[in-house]
Amino acid sequence: MALPKTSNTISSSSNKKKVSYISVPSQIINSLSSSSLQSLLVSPKKSSSRCTTNRLSYRNPRIWFLTLFLVSLFGMFKLGLNVDPISLPFSRHPCSTTSFDGGEEEEHRVVSHLGLFSENDTQSNSSSSVYHRKNETSPAEGDFWKQPDGLGFKPCLGFTGQYRKDSNSILKNRWKYLLVVVSGGMNQQRNQIVDAVIIARILGASLVVPVLQVNVIWGDESEFADIFDLEHFKNVLADDVHIVSSLPSTHVMTRPVEEKRTPLHASPQWIRAHYLKRINRERVLLLRGLDSRLSNDLPSDLQKLRCKVAFQALRFSPRILELGNKLASRMRSEGQYLSLHLRMEKDVWVRTGCLPGLTPEFDEIVNSERERHPELLTGRSNMTYNQRKLAGLCPLTALEVTRLLKALEAPKDARIYWAGGEPLGGKEALEPLTKEFPHLYNKHDLALPGELEPFAKKASVMAAIDYIVCEKSDVFIPSHGGNMGHALQGQRAYAGHKKYITPNKRQMLPYFMNASLPEPEFNRIVKDLHRESLGQPELRTSKGGKDVTKHPVPECMCSDRQQQQ
Repeated sequence: MALPKTSNTISSSSNKKKVSYISVPSQIINSLSSSSLQSLLVSPKKSSSRCTTNRLSYRNPRIWFLTLFLVSLFGMFKLGLNVDPISLPFSRHPCSTTSFDGGEEEEHRVVSHLGLFSENDTQSNSSSSVYHRKNETSPAEGDFWKQPDGLGFKPCLGFTGQYRKDSNSILKNRWKYLLVVVSGGMNQQRNQIVDAVIIARILGASLVVPVLQVNVIWGDESEFADIFDLEHFKNVLADDVHIVSSLPSTHVMTRPVEEKRTPLHASPQWIRAHYLKRINRERVLLLRGLDSRLSNDLPSDLQKLRCKVAFQALRFSPRILELGNKLASRMRSEGQYLSLHLRMEKDVWVRTGCLPGLTPEFDEIVNSERERHPELLTGRSNMTYNQRKLAGLCPLTALEVTRLLKALEAPKDARIYWAGGEPLGGKEALEPLTKEFPHLYNKHDLALPGELEPFAKKASVMAAIDYIVCEKSDVFIPSHGGNMGHALQGQRAYAGHKKYITPNKRQMLPYFMNASLPEPEFNRIVKDLHRESLGQPELRTSKGGKDVTKHPVPECMCSDRQQQQ
């Protein structure tokens, strides 16, 4: 029935009462957008304050027509569209509360601790809300999330028969013990714990759970069991090294031989030649400063043990895992997300000999701190700032990270988790990034009130939470190498070569500094420079001296495919 004809029929005058049925053509329903339907439901028109005309009376057939038309629309809307109020784009939450673990949690108002998100910012971005971004990526955006070909590589830690035979005698030996004190941040401590297990195996000694030295910079007094799952650590390595929580009573009074002079990249032969007689004689050996002290090129079985410790035994403690998984779930609630490790803290600029590139005032702060504490500068002190920058030794700034993401065709509405400490310069330092990619969150933005409070003064625990959320992301990009970047590169490779983009700083920085280069050409060049830096399998044998926990192929991973890389 055509709409005009229906209207004429209704408006005709008659002395007899007639019952009229109005059908609304489906074409009219389909032609209305969901926003139009929503406006009909949530924005009713104001009724007139006057009631003086007969045309607007309840007997007017036009009123009947309008009423029935709206009722029909409402019925079709309810049956066909199933509006969920949670999915309407008016929420300040970065993720819906239904994704939170733990049942009924209080409403969480997300506000960055750096003040990155204002009321106006959130409202202005509502049109591009995450709730309307599912399955709406263009082909170019899809390429950004595409995972690298893992070539079928999977973890395989098959130890030799000789290794298993030696394990029987090593595990029965309970009369000599290795004590180790590890230092630095959480990821640096992880590396030293891995090497402590290997050295204990080389010496055939029982390993006392490593002692975590109080962090000088952050004052973190966390112990091993505060960060890692101690029982899991012992159980996973039960067939490789005997691990105890403390020295037995028979050895408590024994004065350990302390050694601080282990050279860089010491081989197993060197370890045995210098430490075996001492530990056999004194029964207890204490080692400090193990950072980078053990060689990266070890026999195959010891390389496999290294991977076993790093990727299987060193699991975070249950309470850290629980919170880290919650935050990752909140990032994951709307689909794919990217994680960035931004190294823009004051101490990073001081240690690297680089400048933040904000204002002359901030550059002066960094230079003054470096002059007062020259011992903080890590290596290559004879290089100028510009030389360091061009050599790729400086962390990327927020502007450089932004240009890199745009060149790699990251979606503008991508959800981004950023890990790291508060940047020098606060929110202003991140403005180039938040301007182009507004959906930017860190652990403080995602956590519910009180969730992070127990760990407020524990920098290592905070770093562990960052590690978990970054490890679970679809794409990970570090702004600077460092221990966390290296650890996650290996972890993501071991998990099936999840996408990991290594910024090619040395080659792309000259293009960053070329102001005359058109943006499209810049993007093409930068994207081309990273085609082989997306987390594809890399054979460690072609990278002599590289850590197997960063490049686990081929010692710790094998593939059924017949390929030569």
